Amino acid sequence: MSKLGNFVWGIADQLRGVYKPHQYGGVILPFTILRRLDCILEPTRDEVRSLAAKYSDGALDVQVKRKTGLSFYNTSPFDFRTLLEDPEGLRANLMDYIASFSANIDVFERFKFENELATLDEKNRLYLVTSQFAEVDLHPTVVSNAAMGDLFEHLIYKFAEASNEEAGEHYTPRDAIRLMVDLLFAEENESLLEPGTIRSIYDPTAGTGGMLSVAEERLLERNPDARLRLYGQEINDQSYAICKSDMIAKGQDASNIQLGDTLDDDKFFDRTFDFCMSNPPYGVDWKASQESVKKEALAQGSRFSHGLPSIGDGQMLFLCHLASKMRPEHDGGGRAGIVLNGSPLFNGAAESGPSKIRQWLLESDLVESIIALPTNMFFNTGIATYIWLLDNSKQPEREGKIQLIDATSFWTKMRKSLGSKNRELDEKARDRILALYDAFDEADPDYSKVFTANDFGYWTITVEQPLLTDTGKVSKDRKGNPKPDPKKRDTENIPFTYNGNTGGDDGRDATVKAYFEAEVLAHVPEAWIDESKTKVGYEIPFTRHFYKYVPPRPLAEIDADLEKQVAKIMELMREVEG
Repeated sequence: MSKLGNFVWGIADQLRGVYKPHQYGGVILPFTILRRLDCILEPTRDEVRSLAAKYSDGALDVQVKRKTGLSFYNTSPFDFRTLLEDPEGLRANLMDYIASFSANIDVFERFKFENELATLDEKNRLYLVTSQFAEVDLHPTVVSNAAMGDLFEHLIYKFAEASNEEAGEHYTPRDAIRLMVDLLFAEENESLLEPGTIRSIYDPTAGTGGMLSVAEERLLERNPDARLRLYGQEINDQSYAICKSDMIAKGQDASNIQLGDTLDDDKFFDRTFDFCMSNPPYGVDWKASQESVKKEALAQGSRFSHGLPSIGDGQMLFLCHLASKMRPEHDGGGRAGIVLNGSPLFNGAAESGPSKIRQWLLESDLVESIIALPTNMFFNTGIATYIWLLDNSKQPEREGKIQLIDATSFWTKMRKSLGSKNRELDEKARDRILALYDAFDEADPDYSKVFTANDFGYWTITVEQPLLTDTGKVSKDRKGNPKPDPKKRDTENIPFTYNGNTGGDDGRDATVKAYFEAEVLAHVPEAWIDESKTKVGYEIPFTRHFYKYVPPRPLAEIDADLEKQVAKIMELMREVEG
């Protein structure tokens, strides 16, 4: 892969001077796509041309599919070899070649490729670049679909690196994807091995299609007779173009990859899927989508009717979106996996939008497991990340339960860092995580714990103290009740499970009373609760549940280290003075 990537990247050297490094992608990526499609079409080119002489439009689509098995075609008399036979007419002929693709190949316009061809022609680089791409054989028998996906992502990473852009916006590391796919498939191991199995998988932030590709690879490794239908939506034009090209080359239905903002306009609004997966951008605002999101949130039972996060972070909107895209339970159920940073676990106070979203997910029993990944796993961030697994038709033993898995220490150091990524989950680590997931117990409590929704719920109570007069007496209202002192007002969070309570909101009165008497009145006897302000909240304090106490070093040991350092400093000072 790296050899091929370096070869294609080397062609970019021909662009030096004409383009700046961050502009190379606008030329190299569409040329790579074009050469890939050209190689795929080579064996059937003559047959398609003869069909094109008899049929057109929809009829031609059907005939090509029937005769060649391909879902796309090109009716031009040109290919890369014949294009080079007419150097003078190369630009015009290339444009004719691109225009002769079937209607489902709309990817080159997303790169504004005609403009790039004009620039290359004007600067005397067009023949050079075309001839070098002609030397690369990108037929699937030479470069597999998996290797092609790796090539695209390698190139995108290099171009993003050259322009100091966030490569991670387009690039999810394969080790993280493989883990998520294996976890998604874990509950369907037996059914996925049945002959002729057909499943659907969907990614609303598809990027270049890496997640979809890995999911297909993993399923076919287990069951070569299986069929996974891939669906995706992507907002970035270039990523969409690459994803769609890659899916077409795999023989997938081109209409299953859509361009657009998933939050603003769900192109698959009328569909649900067996599996869903996503790695949405972290901490990115949803201002551009807020009008349609807020409007949709008003409709009961819609994607966003359960609560809205702050405008500055749209991750939880994608979490809600995935929950809505799982195949309904009455239709067999669906599973979803999504990579998020830590904030969706705990951000927002009781009855805020994020807390309401967590409450809905947990009380609806949709959260199956959350896995903490090692830091420095992703290319554009070193922060903590988590895989959330959702399931709307849990196995009986998992009903009403949520499993937390701490895999933060399961990493292997990479020989070479890629951006912020210097750690990876090798196969051994992924197998270890899957074993913990399959065991679904607390036999290894340092790494796996099982909870109920009530374990994450709490009440926020408002504690008041009386307002005192200048003479120190309690100030009272007309009804004789003490007036609250706003300066002394405080809040307390009371876990649903305080004092052994297991009934959640049902045992509220007794639990709150027990907490208030033991934790508040014992210290402030004149305090009371303003019942009208009590709120329900949910948070998942992941780190707290896996906290390991590390005792401080003995003072004698610290003193000895300090004495050593002081001795070194004194020695250095003597050398300077000498």
